[in-house]
Amino acid sequence: MRRRNAVMLVAAAAVLPRLAVLGVERETILEEFVEKSDTFARTLVASGTFGFLPDIPSAYTQPLYAFFLAGLYWPLEASWPVVGIAQIAVATGTALLVLEIGRRLHSIGVGVVAALVTTLHPYLVWHDVHLNREILDGFLLALLTLLALAAYERRSLPLAAASGAVLGIAILGNSRLVALPLLVAPYVAWRVRPRPRAIAAGALVLVLAGAVIAPWAIRNRVQVGCTTITTDARALWKANNPNTRDVLARGGWIDDVPELPGVPPWPERAAELGPDVARGVDECEQMRFYQDQVFDFWRDQPAEKARLAVQAVGMLWRPTITTDTADTAGGGAATFGRRVFEPLYMLPLYALALWGLFLAPRRFVAFAGLMLGYSTLAAMVFAGTVRYRAPWDFLLALLAAFAAARLSEIVGVRRDLRASSSR
Repeated sequence: MRRRNAVMLVAAAAVLPRLAVLGVERETILEEFVEKSDTFARTLVASGTFGFLPDIPSAYTQPLYAFFLAGLYWPLEASWPVVGIAQIAVATGTALLVLEIGRRLHSIGVGVVAALVTTLHPYLVWHDVHLNREILDGFLLALLTLLALAAYERRSLPLAAASGAVLGIAILGNSRLVALPLLVAPYVAWRVRPRPRAIAAGALVLVLAGAVIAPWAIRNRVQVGCTTITTDARALWKANNPNTRDVLARGGWIDDVPELPGVPPWPERAAELGPDVARGVDECEQMRFYQDQVFDFWRDQPAEKARLAVQAVGMLWRPTITTDTADTAGGGAATFGRRVFEPLYMLPLYALALWGLFLAPRRFVAFAGLMLGYSTLAAMVFAGTVRYRAPWDFLLALLAAFAAARLSEIVGVRRDLRASSSR
């Protein structure tokens, strides 16, 4: 297949199903399943304040997705066509990046298969057109993979620096990636010689990631009072307390965990109660309070934390949806799709990806192992669900594409043998 035809095929596969979902879901996109980044974006456009309310700065979310939405709302206003089409464009970009990764690793054929498997993921076809910050996670992780592999192959310092910059942007979209540069840095430096140059390559990843994050951390220090990416340590506490495991086991999500008695309203709740209440909230103090609660839980109940970590891994890698909130989102058709088509998609993907581990280039297997291992460790610290795994599934798709290529070769050889024997 020619490269131009491959691009057109992958783009069509990304765009057309999502346009269909967008047409069905258009009335719900800005009304249901909306996360707080949307509120931050609207407030930023209306008042210039990054927060829940005008003139009350906040750091209660990672900024990237809110900035993405604000960039849409400011010139075009908030509407379902604007959000839906923009996010379909991002999803298409992700698929094209996967195509390019597969092409560079092996061939256009492998790239096409990997890109199609990535973009036709049933969960993502629905999820990508709704307000969700994972749409940017998937794009940035694919871009990071392309740059890091190129930096490794070419032993390139500029590409190592670019990998670090993309990591910094990704962390501003998802603070759970904050330790990922520590794995990417040695990877891109592994083949660089001499040793001082290798050290420089690894350092560039760390320095550039830090340089991208630093302005936001400084802003939070100046306007909110603490040097941090986000003050929402309450989310970490919801995923790490004695009630979490039972809530998740019965199909709930961490938002269903009972609140601590007697605690003041968190910033999002305070904003709902009004500006006077919101101004009285010390986000940094609350952040430290919930962090202490988490550390106390880890120290005092290590066995329960271990069980919670095992549960998180199971929820992350389970081929079916694991929470009631996700199962019920989008109505009957979406529920049927997740319960039926999701496992039909994931089980063969897992099997082919395992086979692909023995077929793909070692440099990619190593990188995919680092990335998927990191996502699993992050789930053990925080929580696991398909929403958090799906942005990383393109790595499985790339591994599976190598298995599909080998399977095609085997089938072709057998066909030729049968044809020869029949002559």
